[in-house]
Amino acid sequence: MKKTLLLTLPFALVATTPALAHLNPAEHSSFGAGFSHPMFGADHILAMVAVGLWAVLLGGRALWLVPAAFVCTMIAGFILAISGIPLPFVEPAILASVVAIGLFAAIALKVPTALAMVLVGFFALFHGYAHGGEMGAATATAYLAGFALATTLLHAVGVVLGTLLGAGAGRTIIRAAGAGTAFAGLWLAFGV
Repeated sequence: MKKTLLLTLPFALVATTPALAHLNPAEHSSFGAGFSHPMFGADHILAMVAVGLWAVLLGGRALWLVPAAFVCTMIAGFILAISGIPLPFVEPAILASVVAIGLFAAIALKVPTALAMVLVGFFALFHGYAHGGEMGAATATAYLAGFALATTLLHAVGVVLGTLLGAGAGRTIIRAAGAGTAFAGLWLAFGV
């Protein structure tokens, strides 16, 4: 029962659509608006959970270093955006992150932790830039704290799911979830 629930929960979360794309900071606070931002986009959810799943497959220190690299680089992307520094191809790079990180998990790509940090960090820059570009009237510090916490929690979902599934057949399920993530990224990008 628990395994069935754990396996279906991510799909149910991705399949639901919120009533609002983003919360209004005036009504829900800048922190609330920042926290909700990554939670209301399938592309963000898929990529961030996939980071956690891939980190589990990498094992060791990657379990926390890879997600931490994503969050830290995402903050750098946010700072670029609110500073007015242009960054091209933001939306295509975000969609590519869903496909790429999903594929990394699907094939259980084994790379050194430092390289995995660079790979997810590259994509995180674009995610952070998108957050900054869509901040609206929110207060930057509170908004940043909100989306950084939400992102950390989404990474934790991937890590917890991956850890609970563990080795053996569970590893196959993690890899299948990675493949599903990559396919979902293609679907989001091209309506495949």
